[in-house]
Amino acid sequence: MLESGKTSASMLALKATKSQRADKHSRASLQNFTERLPYEIQNKILSYLDAGALLCISQVSKIFNQLANDEALWRNLCKRLFKKKPMHMVGEMLEITTLEGHDQHSRDWKLRYFKTLDAGIRRKWKTHIGVVNRHTGLPSRTLQMLSQLQFFESSAVLCWNGSLWPDFHQISTIQLHGVRRVALNCPGLKAPGWRSLMDVVDMESVTKSMQDYGWDEMVELKLLKPDIVMGLWKERRSVAFVIFTLHFYRLLERSTQGSSLRPYVEPMVKAPFDDIDPDYGLHGYQLNIALHSTECELMSASFSKLFCPRDQICNGHIRLTAINDTCFSQHTPLSGSVTLPWKCEELQGKVKDRCIMTLTLLDEFIKPFWCVSSPVAMMHLEMPCSLFYSAEQFLIQYRDSEGQVLMKFVWAEQQKQFFLINLVVYVTICKVNKYFRKEY
Repeated sequence: MLESGKTSASMLALKATKSQRADKHSRASLQNFTERLPYEIQNKILSYLDAGALLCISQVSKIFNQLANDEALWRNLCKRLFKKKPMHMVGEMLEITTLEGHDQHSRDWKLRYFKTLDAGIRRKWKTHIGVVNRHTGLPSRTLQMLSQLQFFESSAVLCWNGSLWPDFHQISTIQLHGVRRVALNCPGLKAPGWRSLMDVVDMESVTKSMQDYGWDEMVELKLLKPDIVMGLWKERRSVAFVIFTLHFYRLLERSTQGSSLRPYVEPMVKAPFDDIDPDYGLHGYQLNIALHSTECELMSASFSKLFCPRDQICNGHIRLTAINDTCFSQHTPLSGSVTLPWKCEELQGKVKDRCIMTLTLLDEFIKPFWCVSSPVAMMHLEMPCSLFYSAEQFLIQYRDSEGQVLMKFVWAEQQKQFFLINLVVYVTICKVNKYFRKEY
């Protein structure tokens, strides 16, 4: 009984070994099935694939790489490509006939396919953007193609809609890059252009401090930074659009001279020599200020010979008054309603009492001293800000670490128009002392 039991156990072990060997043999036969097919059949199977699939197949193994780079496959792909638009590819068709008459080694159908595909894409874009202007180096229809880019007197507004944006809570970082164009014939070129980091938004830290900027029926606006606004769909809380406001000051350097990891750093400027008595205070300043939406300009005004005597420097700020409510000749009208239009694919709207302020303050040496381009909000004042007007009065206020701007308006019911009646700019003493090496 014991011997028979041992015999049955050994038989079971022998059967198990045989089955394992059979399984290995069957798997190996399955793995080598494609390789054991005749070359003609392999080539026929791959002939049904497109160029993208052939490129993927070529990465599987050395054998598949050899099969996917067969000249006959790429020659057929070229012929299929030429049949789609024969009128635009007469030259390529003639070149095919010439290549077929040469030796096997002179043919490179894969390279010819991608060159022809690239030429077709270039022709397509040329029809959209037009010819290149030899004076500017830009396509003649560049501004038409970049419908989300608007230029103003001293700033630019960039707007991207949310068709390709992920959900608001899935965004970790937003980066704005400028790209410096590099000639295609540059030796060792690995990228189309040098990327210069211009702005970075860390969403984790910004989400805690971002401000509610306004809303309409479909979107609500969030002020991420003084120059960045994000629009969110009310129902889904997903991104509808993002608006960047860029002042022209050092914009060219910022968009071309930074690296992909670090933004451009403005060099230290030697303090200008001031030959006037320091007790006189700040003098000879020039101010240019504009209000505009994402589409049109509402107001633009310039003021010169602004000054602040030393005895009026207080509360850590230097006050420069551009418009006084008592001087009616200085009051400036706005050319439209204060709204911030937005567009996202087929939808559009307007957020009331919101616009963009662009400020440029020049020092006595006509050099930029303080430059700002930022969205601002107009607020209704319950108490009148001026004794000379009984109409509705409004306020726009901006503040950052370098200064403040205070703008007061009245609504003229007869003209159906806003008037700017008071404009005061405050610059921090710290900024002035650091710039002029003073001790105010």
